Amino acid sequence: MDPLIAIIAREAKIRATNVTFIFWDLLYPLANLLIFGMALSRTIEFRVPGMPGDYTAFFLAGVLGMASFSIASNTAWSFFLDRDNGIFYEMLTYPMSRMQYLVGKVLFNVFVALLQAVLTVSLAAWLLEVPVRVDRLPLLAATVSVGTAGWFFLYAIFALRIRRNDAFNAVTSVFYFVFLWVSSMFYPLEPLPAAFRYLAYANPVTWQVDVFRYATLGLGQPSRLLMEAVAFCVFALVAFWYALRCLQQE
Repeated sequence: MDPLIAIIAREAKIRATNVTFIFWDLLYPLANLLIFGMALSRTIEFRVPGMPGDYTAFFLAGVLGMASFSIASNTAWSFFLDRDNGIFYEMLTYPMSRMQYLVGKVLFNVFVALLQAVLTVSLAAWLLEVPVRVDRLPLLAATVSVGTAGWFFLYAIFALRIRRNDAFNAVTSVFYFVFLWVSSMFYPLEPLPAAFRYLAYANPVTWQVDVFRYATLGLGQPSRLLMEAVAFCVFALVAFWYALRCLQQE
C-alpha cells in the first residue's frame, strides 16, 4: 500500500473510533454558528459597509477559520497518542519518508476540513439564508486547504518539540485564546483601538478569515486580501519546513 494512503486510512480509523473527535471536527463549529451567530443577530444592530446579510453572515468566515484551527490542533495532538503507545517510533522505521508521514497526516486533515466547510456553508445558506457567493467556492476550498495545512504544520512543531501532553495542551489553549480573539474572527477591526488593530493585522488567523469573508460574501479589498493570502502561504511554507525538520530530528 502507498505510504500516503496508509497514513490517511490510519487517521480515518482513529477518528472513526472517537465520537468526540467527530463532533468537535464536524459539528462544533456549526453549533457555534447556529447558537452564537443567530443569538447576536437577534440582539444587536450589526452593519458592515458593503456586506450583505447580518451578523450570522459575517460570522460564517470566523466559524470556517475556527474549524481549520481546531481540526489542525486535534490532528497534531495525535503525535502524543502515538508516542504513548509506541507507534510513533515504530512508524519512523517503516519504508516511508518523514515528508510522506507529515503530508499523509495533513492530507487527511484537509479532507476533514473540506467536509466540515461543505456542511457549514450548505446549512448556513439553506437554514440561515446567508448569501454565499457560489462563484467563489473554488477560492473557499483553496483557503480551507492551505489554511488547515498551515495550522497543522504549526501545531506539529510544538507536538514534536514538547514531550509532555499537558504542556502541549497549555500551549494550544493559549494559542486558541490569543489567536482567535485578537483577530477579525468575531468582529470587524476598523472601529477598534489602533494597538489592537495592528496586532490583529499581524495575526495569520486574520489573514485566513479575511479571505474566507471575501470568498463567502465578497467583502474586502482585493489588493489587501492578496497580500494577506500571500503572507499566509509564506507562513504555511515556513511552518511546513520547520515541522519537517523537527520530524527528521526524531
